[in-house]
Amino acid sequence: MGGEISSPLLLEERTQIHGGGSGGEEQRGGSSATTMVVLSTLVAVSGSYVFGSAIGYSSPTQSGIMEDLGLSVAEYSLFGSILTIGAMIGAIMSGRLADYIGRRGTMGFSEIICIIGWMLITFSKASWWLDVGRLLVGYGMGLLSYVIPIYIAEITPKNLRGGFTTVHQLMICCGVSITYLIGAFVSWRILALIGTIPCIVQIVGLFFIPESPRWLAKIGRGRECEVALQCLRGHNADISDEAAEIRDYTETILQLSEASIFELFQWKYAHSLIVGVGLMVLQQFGGVNGIAFYASSIFISAGFSGSIGMIAMVVVQIPMTALGVVLMDISGRRPLLMVSAAGTCLGCFLAALSFLLQVLLE
Repeated sequence: MGGEISSPLLLEERTQIHGGGSGGEEQRGGSSATTMVVLSTLVAVSGSYVFGSAIGYSSPTQSGIMEDLGLSVAEYSLFGSILTIGAMIGAIMSGRLADYIGRRGTMGFSEIICIIGWMLITFSKASWWLDVGRLLVGYGMGLLSYVIPIYIAEITPKNLRGGFTTVHQLMICCGVSITYLIGAFVSWRILALIGTIPCIVQIVGLFFIPESPRWLAKIGRGRECEVALQCLRGHNADISDEAAEIRDYTETILQLSEASIFELFQWKYAHSLIVGVGLMVLQQFGGVNGIAFYASSIFISAGFSGSIGMIAMVVVQIPMTALGVVLMDISGRRPLLMVSAAGTCLGCFLAALSFLLQVLLE
């Protein structure tokens, strides 16, 4: 991101204002979720579903694509993994793009890129069509991975922010699982075409939801910031305190000089940096992505039906992710992370052990 850090413009609210048609009553406990906040979140997490469907696509389609286009294992592996290369490029550009064209604009741009990618995959006649399409979907996915949680966090009241942002992860899981499920019954071209549906849903939905008030305040559109905030909190809600809080916070941020990313590498930030980067490394290198991308062939190699195996994963994934959303604020982040990491480690170990025993007993 040009060597600089982009601020998500989250504010520390002093007072939460109750919105949504309750006569503007002030409540110190926090704000309620209005219809517009819920609608805006649902439109945003349509992009999370796109994210999940892109991850889940390569598993149920492997045999069909390899047979129809005559791909080798190496060529298909390139197709599967090039998604992450596109996602890295998108993630690098996401902060600057979201600050330049706004949260809604970035989501719309991402979905257009994803639609182009899905259409290239749908009408592929050669492997390079597949690879370019998958790369574009990955690029859009990388943009969405940043802008969706930021948008949700910036439009929701502070007391509801944690629960609403976890819906992003739940919808990713739903995207992966439903793609597995549908892929067991339709061809790979039809599955790619179905992948455009949530993209179109989000593009249409973006016309009916407001832009992030915090982003509008940052670029100096104060009046539009108040209009968007009023829309989100309800027409009868008193937004004066929150609007003033946003203005004060934005002015403070603009007065600060933008920090270079290299300033992170100071001793005083070492612990936080190690923890933050370590968690990201754990997520990406924990083995989950490899299983998600190639679940069908893994189950077939283990002697099971690929379709039945993927359906079994769906049966487990969605309820467990929903449970994680519920437990997020009850048990706390750290205990939940430790239990999940231990479970992932045990699962990968048992999968590796089963294949090792399969080789030894042959």
